[in-house]
Amino acid sequence: MKKRSGAILKSGYLYFFVLSILLITTFYFIIPALFPSSFAVIEISHEQIIPDKPTVSHIKTPEQVRAIYMSACAASDPSFREKLVALATTTEINSIVIDVKDYTGTISFDSENLLIKGNKGTGCKVSDLKDFINTLHEKGIYVIGRISSFQDIYLVKTRPELAVKKASNEEIWKDYKGVSWLDAGSKDVWDYLVTIGRESYAIGFDELNFDYIRFPSDGNMNDIKYPFSENLVKHEVIKSFYTYLRENLNDLGVPLSADMFGMVTVANFDLNIGQVLEDALPYFDYISPMVYPSHYPATYGGYTNPAEHPYEIVKDAMIGAISKVNNLKSSFSTTTITTVTTSSTSITTSVATTTPADIVNRVSIKQLRPWLQDFNLGANYTAEMVKAQIQAVYDSGLDSWLLWNAGNIYTKSALLPE
Repeated sequence: MKKRSGAILKSGYLYFFVLSILLITTFYFIIPALFPSSFAVIEISHEQIIPDKPTVSHIKTPEQVRAIYMSACAASDPSFREKLVALATTTEINSIVIDVKDYTGTISFDSENLLIKGNKGTGCKVSDLKDFINTLHEKGIYVIGRISSFQDIYLVKTRPELAVKKASNEEIWKDYKGVSWLDAGSKDVWDYLVTIGRESYAIGFDELNFDYIRFPSDGNMNDIKYPFSENLVKHEVIKSFYTYLRENLNDLGVPLSADMFGMVTVANFDLNIGQVLEDALPYFDYISPMVYPSHYPATYGGYTNPAEHPYEIVKDAMIGAISKVNNLKSSFSTTTITTVTTSSTSITTSVATTTPADIVNRVSIKQLRPWLQDFNLGANYTAEMVKAQIQAVYDSGLDSWLLWNAGNIYTKSALLPE
């Protein structure tokens, strides 16, 4: 009995062993051969997956630009900037001008470019500027990067050899506000500004706006020296800079704009700062004269206080600018006819101007896009006074404008609802 039981037990073990072999063979070899797609081998990769960088997009310039200014400090404060974005999305505002570099020389975003990497100015930085620009684009808002050109406390501190100096002792010259200036004739400064422009475009800015493209005017002008521009004609120095910007940024296809003193629209000289409207028109896509009524001297236009006459001051300024544009435009097609008469014959020759086609096509009254006043200076600016300036722009035959308030607080009731 014990022998038989042992035999049965051994037979059971053998049966179980054979059955196990058959199951393993069936599972690992026969079934995968019959149904290869059902048992695909999953390979786990330990390689780190790096997400694609967000694509930078750009918005085409609106036919009618209606913009507000936003400082880097405002842009760095989420709650503050959202108020300005809300203003743009609920009114006729369709564009925002944001500081890339202000008078402190602080560049508002970080960059790996060696020329501007590690910029530690005293102004505000916007840690998420690229993402913020993308957000504005999603809302259909055109974004303009403002670059303060020759006012730059930071670069003067780090590269004092580029700075405007005191003639008396070679120390750094400062204006009455305590701001130091770069010499507008320095090619190193030009290269620096071009680099900032290219980096700004790379993170999404749709347009590059150059401000303070001039020589200083409101300090001790009797004790001033220009290391690179001494004894040079100021407006020729500034015009050379315009040319350099166009030549070195043209490949990007980015619109370029320039801010200028309001008086350039009527003046026939460079205001002793190097700014001449006709010099700038061939090289920028847009020109923004700062025609703030409060900035015109007493008795200008026959008004005791020009700030109290916003419509008249702005309209007069823009009519003057239009006249200058048209005169420059007509000069491109001027043909000079010369007749030489001798005793036996008369010879007539004509010489046409050789202005490049891109300049001929660029110069137009559509370039004019003034900065208007939305701040209290010279008078308390009401909604009606802001509206009056806007109407003056339209009545002069133009259709684009920008509102300036250094504190970034704007009069919503002066704006049409969206």
